[in-house]
Amino acid sequence: MTLAPPERVRPPAPGPLPTPGGGPVPHGLRATARITARADANGMTGLPVLDGEGPIALRRVRSYGTQAGVCVVGAMSAPLGGDRLRIEVIAEDGAGLRVTAAAATVALPGRVPGHATYDVELTVGEGARLEWLPEPLISAEGSDLRMTTTVRLAPTARLVLREEQVLGRSGERPGRLRSRLTVHRAGRTLLDQDTAYGPGAPGWDTGAVLGGHRAVGQLLIVDPEFEDQPAQVRVLGSGPGEGQGVRAPLAGPAALTTAVAPDALRVRRLLEAGAVPE
Repeated sequence: MTLAPPERVRPPAPGPLPTPGGGPVPHGLRATARITARADANGMTGLPVLDGEGPIALRRVRSYGTQAGVCVVGAMSAPLGGDRLRIEVIAEDGAGLRVTAAAATVALPGRVPGHATYDVELTVGEGARLEWLPEPLISAEGSDLRMTTTVRLAPTARLVLREEQVLGRSGERPGRLRSRLTVHRAGRTLLDQDTAYGPGAPGWDTGAVLGGHRAVGQLLIVDPEFEDQPAQVRVLGSGPGEGQGVRAPLAGPAALTTAVAPDALRVRRLLEAGAVPE
């Protein structure tokens, strides 16, 4: 069991950057965490690079079989307005890596004006497998976050990627959230998806998008085995009140499950149902 470290005091933000006009541009915290998974001669996966920074703490957790495990732990409140956070993960050829999180990530307003960014870059080599399974991202009222997830897969790589977002905490309106997921396989684009929710995003709360729901998620599975037996389309959910979802094949060896629901728990159930093979 991995315990979160005690709450750390957020360090003061670095000094403002100069601009061409001479005025300062305030900004928040900068942090980059890095994980590299590498298979040894016996097929066991090690972690030669496991470097957390700032609010992103990384903990080695129990592995299963030849796979390595890492848990992302929030060491302080982040992302706040103006923060620039980044996680870089590399699963080298033949490696197996599972990355989870200890708790949800909450995007909050900060003292620094402007939006925050949270960028995730995942690279998976030949014959490697990466499971990227964070907990939900919660967009709190007043926050403004731009998040990107970029994935690069070798032709024989396998990927399980889960992404869940909750728009507002209980009883509050959501903040601004823009998220982009881009997946490249063998140098070709497999998926490129851009979504925007909250104040200023047109139509996000209409029946064509969320239909009044406040939680949304997707589960992407990329596996070369889908080339011989593509995933079948499946509609998920017993009714609008419980949330609804759909699993569909992509134009490549992949299946994408997308779900909307009143809360994160019901979104998770729908995504798990989409992961069950026929």
